Amino acid sequence: MPRNAQRVVLLTGFEPFEAEKVNPSWLAVRRLHGRVIRGHRIVARRLPTTFARSLPELRRLLRRFHPSLVICVGQAGGRAEITPERVALNLQDARIPDNAGRMPREQPVVPGGPAAYWSTLPVRSIVRALKQRGIPAAPSLSAGTFVCNHVFYGLLHELAAGGRARGGFIHVPFLPAQAARHRDQPSLPLAMMVEALAIAVRVSL
Repeated sequence: MPRNAQRVVLLTGFEPFEAEKVNPSWLAVRRLHGRVIRGHRIVARRLPTTFARSLPELRRLLRRFHPSLVICVGQAGGRAEITPERVALNLQDARIPDNAGRMPREQPVVPGGPAAYWSTLPVRSIVRALKQRGIPAAPSLSAGTFVCNHVFYGLLHELAAGGRARGGFIHVPFLPAQAARHRDQPSLPLAMMVEALAIAVRVSL
């Protein structure tokens, strides 16, 4: 194991999807790239919003960086809060095509895998810390059944197979400019999302 195995935090965001020009998950995590929190260097990487390529890329990043903490971040349009996810389901059931045009229905993420995994992030503590800073936050019981949940489940399956790393998933709302194009859906400013993720890292470490 590399000498710095316990000194890296891996944050991932996604590329834009469904006609959006930006994805706030990636814009937020890349702002934290290189920052040091509690002695851990943050590495930010972007995942493709596709079922076929997202998990292979995540596995490659896990092998390369051997992080002690992994937080994958995704966009949840329509939500008004930062929402750490509690449960990842072994289910792919897309309501829209991914960026490669694939739209799996009622398929497992990992054939033969457990029906679900619990996040190993301290979800309740993260939410409490965010609220104390005036950031809207709430725990979530569903990461959906699109690529976000696919990555969330795949991450926890990988970590359960042989790592000491803690890992989980956090959804962020639309940015204000996105929300304005979606009949004024809820939104949060990018700076608040960045602060929220930094707090989540600090609490998780």
